[in-house]
Amino acid sequence: MGSSITPPHDKPFDVHERLLIFACDIVRTAQFLQRQGPIGRAVSYQILSAGVSTGANAEEGDGASSPDDFIAKMRIALREAKETSFRLRVCRRVGLLDATFDPLIDEAIQLTKILGKIVHTAIRNRDARRAQRLHITDPSA
Repeated sequence: MGSSITPPHDKPFDVHERLLIFACDIVRTAQFLQRQGPIGRAVSYQILSAGVSTGANAEEGDGASSPDDFIAKMRIALREAKETSFRLRVCRRVGLLDATFDPLIDEAIQLTKILGKIVHTAIRNRDARRAQRLHITDPSA
């Protein structure tokens, strides 16, 4: 594939940049899978859709209209990342992808963990703000 996954020590800190690089690598992987027969072709569309959607939904999250909207969009990005990771691992296990794709699979797993932490933190912060508002507005508290 001529993997363009950035070596771990050179990975961008910005999650959106990492998701952009990931999406580009997913496009190249889908192109590779297209040449691997009918099953590779079928799974390439699924990987392409979920892999590119991960970054797109995270980008939408940045423009969210509320904390709940942000959480909803980031949850979608997380689901898409999990789906992409799973499908890539299946392709690797059945031999549609070889060891040259291991850095991409690793990046999918890492991005899933990062997005999971973003969702968890956003929920915790939202709930803390709600609790703070209830405490301030409730005179019996």
